[in-house]
Amino acid sequence: MTALHWKLVIDAADPHAQAAFWAASLHYRREDHSALVERLLAAGAAPPEATLTVDGRPAWRDLAAVRHPDEPFDPASDTGLGRRILFQRVPEPKAGKNRLHLDLHPAPGTREAEVARLEGLGAKALRQVAEPGGSWTVMADPEGNEFCVH
Repeated sequence: MTALHWKLVIDAADPHAQAAFWAASLHYRREDHSALVERLLAAGAAPPEATLTVDGRPAWRDLAAVRHPDEPFDPASDTGLGRRILFQRVPEPKAGKNRLHLDLHPAPGTREAEVARLEGLGAKALRQVAEPGGSWTVMADPEGNEFCVH
């Protein structure tokens, strides 16, 4: 039996801003789908209203993704084939607490510096947690999705 390939999909008001934040936060690469978008537009297989321009390149209006820089990817579409996060535009705002979140694990002794770096990227520290099993900082990304820095 083979393990399943997966990607994490996160709802977003602005998928491209979220992709930029998480790429910088995780030291991941933002996927550049411009070649695929151009091919599909030229073939009439995608409508122009499904796209927009990001950093001077055509992109999907409602989707953006980041991938681990060392994982394989499809060179024709720049789509990651390994660890990957896809952000999809949704019309409704975030409501309530996340049921799933990321835990970030910076090098030992660097949590405070990492929290400060993430705040500089647009995250907000929500609270410090200290329990017998460990301590961490609960943060929110620019759209309010919680994550932890251990």
